[in-house]
Amino acid sequence: MIPAPFAYARPTTVEEALQAIADGGEDVKVLAGGQSLIPVMRLRLAAPETVVDLGKVEGLRGVRDDGDAIVIGAMTTHSDVMADPLIAEHAPLIAEATGTVADRQVRHRGTFGGALVHADPAGDLPAVALALDAEFVIVGPGGRRTVPASEFFVDYLTTAVGEGDLLVEVRVPKLSGEWSMRYEKFNRVAQAWSIVAVAAAVRRENGRIAEARIGLTNMGPTPLRARQVEEALAGAEATAEAVAAACERAAEGTEPSSDLNAQADYRQHLAKVLTRRAVSTAAGL
Repeated sequence: MIPAPFAYARPTTVEEALQAIADGGEDVKVLAGGQSLIPVMRLRLAAPETVVDLGKVEGLRGVRDDGDAIVIGAMTTHSDVMADPLIAEHAPLIAEATGTVADRQVRHRGTFGGALVHADPAGDLPAVALALDAEFVIVGPGGRRTVPASEFFVDYLTTAVGEGDLLVEVRVPKLSGEWSMRYEKFNRVAQAWSIVAVAAAVRRENGRIAEARIGLTNMGPTPLRARQVEEALAGAEATAEAVAAACERAAEGTEPSSDLNAQADYRQHLAKVLTRRAVSTAAGL
């Protein structure tokens, strides 16, 4: 199908982009990679008055070292994220999860920030951002602010990026100590959305699990931290038995949906299984 008519703006700076959004009318959509927006516009499930294309905005692409964190520009493509040496060194969980996103064509056009702002509960990157305690830098009419991942995902397809705002970059803290990471994803066919997925980062110390961070994908309207598992793992022996016992709590506090792909109780079962796999691999078991 053909999208409904719309006005089109292609700014070259963040300031111009904010002005274009402000001037765009009541219904403005921001175009990043377009992998989510364009299909719904073609189906006329979305009919924005104005589309603001960020493709030419300076300074929104690339990954840089910023001391105790790496900074990923919101318009950095998935393929560039996967190939970046800073991400490989300090946040390999991001590269691993990004490698499961759709197919090569989508990863070539789709953007890191766009996927996070879209906030699909079955998307791969939001749970990773939670597990890594990422921070989101947002600019808008009120200035520049930084929002932690724990506060960024507000509801289904809803984030802290408000009307008139733009996500410009994501800050990922460099983890100190001996951390290992793993992303486990269950889907029925290659290139499909996650039915359930788990992002795990584990720090071992003296034969024990000193700390674990676990993000859950598609276990509710927003990504979730498996806090009960994290608490159970803290200080536990790095054994298969201890990990298995802790990961039995992975579904606690979750609200997975039932749909054509899976019933809620099946998703809860998958959360336990995938969490055990992710943590075991990250812990070297």
